[in-house]
Amino acid sequence: MWNPRVRIEVQDARAAMTAVNTVACGAEYPMLVDMATTEHVAREARAVFSIPCAANRIALLGASPVDRVIANFFLNVHIPPCPTRFFTSRDDALTWLARDTDGPS
Repeated sequence: MWNPRVRIEVQDARAAMTAVNTVACGAEYPMLVDMATTEHVAREARAVFSIPCAANRIALLGASPVDRVIANFFLNVHIPPCPTRFFTSRDDALTWLARDTDGPS
């Protein structure tokens, strides 16, 4: 979990991805990323988040129009490693993550 108003640099992104892969123990899982309190993500960190990891689906959860702009920018500039969507509703994000991963994204 990130602290409020976090500024994510490349070393933070690498550490987060290592932790995700370690916890997953070789399996793949859907992942909810709550970005509502993130203040900044460095360009190099965004590139790290494009590298395949243990996530087989990623729901980006935001709370504001700025979060939507940041998410859309990421999704348009970087190719996500798995199906990835932005949500403003935690319930909608969790419902989408729980869907059969072989079905449509």
